Parts: sequence; C-alpha cells; structure tokens
Amino acid sequence: MNNILQLDFLVDKESNTINIHREFAADLVFVLAAWTQSEILDQWWAPKPYRNKTKSLDFRKGGLWHYCMISPANEVHWCGFDYTEVVPFQYYNGMEAFCDEVGNINDNMPRNNWNNKFIDKGDITLVDILLTFDKLEDLEKIIEIGFKEGFTAGMENLDQYITNQI
Repeated sequence: MNNILQLDFLVDKESNTINIHREFAADLVFVLAAWTQSEILDQWWAPKPYRNKTKSLDFRKGGLWHYCMISPANEVHWCGFDYTEVVPFQYYNGMEAFCDEVGNINDNMPRNNWNNKFIDKGDITLVDILLTFDKLEDLEKIIEIGFKEGFTAGMENLDQYITNQI
C-alpha cells in the first residue's frame, strides 16, 4: 500500500468555502463508522490535548450530534451538528453550530454547512469535505480561531486510531 495519503485543505474566499480531501488507510465501512459512531468519534475528533465528549448522537436525516470539546483546564466548548441528509455509505450533510449544553445556538459564532462524501478506494477511503459559510466574515472567523490546525490534528488522531485498530 502507498504510505502517502492525500491531504488537501483549500480555502476559497470567493465562494466562502473550505474543501478538504483526506485519505485514510482503512476501508469505507471502518472510516464511516469512525465518523458516525459516538464511541469512536470521542476518541479522535478533538485536537489533543483537548478531548471530545458526546452528549447524544442520532445519525439520520433530522438527527443531531450534540458534543463538546474539553480543554486541559476543563473549559467546555459545546457544538451541535444537525444532519440534513444521510445517504448510507456515500455521504451526509448537515449544519454545525457552536451552542450551549442544552443545544441553544450561539449566534455570536458562525454556523456552517458540511457536505461529507466517502469514496471507497479499496484499502483506502477518501473523505471529501466541503464546508460552506454564509459570508466571508464567518469563514475568516473560523480560520482565525484555528480550524485548520485543530481539524488537521483531529485527522491525525483518526490516523492513530486506525493504526491502533487495524
């Protein structure tokens, strides 16, 4: 197997999007489970030294993933992901927002739409992620608070999870 896996992180300020192409050294079923099951998501989603904790996850159209990232100083940052479309073993879409512990959306932080496609390449799975923001200011704020660094670190956590499981 080729040890060099694809990683592209493309910011397009004209269309207010971030497009991430990321390959993982595991089959589609394994990678999809890592993105849709709370017990696995909690092991890799937050960039270290943060940790992730799922309050609830209902992976279906109309469902919600309500989770938080907890800092080493025990600061809690809540988020919610509303699933707007789910096509098993192909893709899911949804809206993500910062919120509080009961799910009230924080209007001072940007929301964004996620479109996650999962592409089977045998022993490798490509995850193609398109994040869309309503306005440039929202995109810039997410970049400013460290989304690229944090998300990249999370992807590396998933690589480690895969290595430990396979």
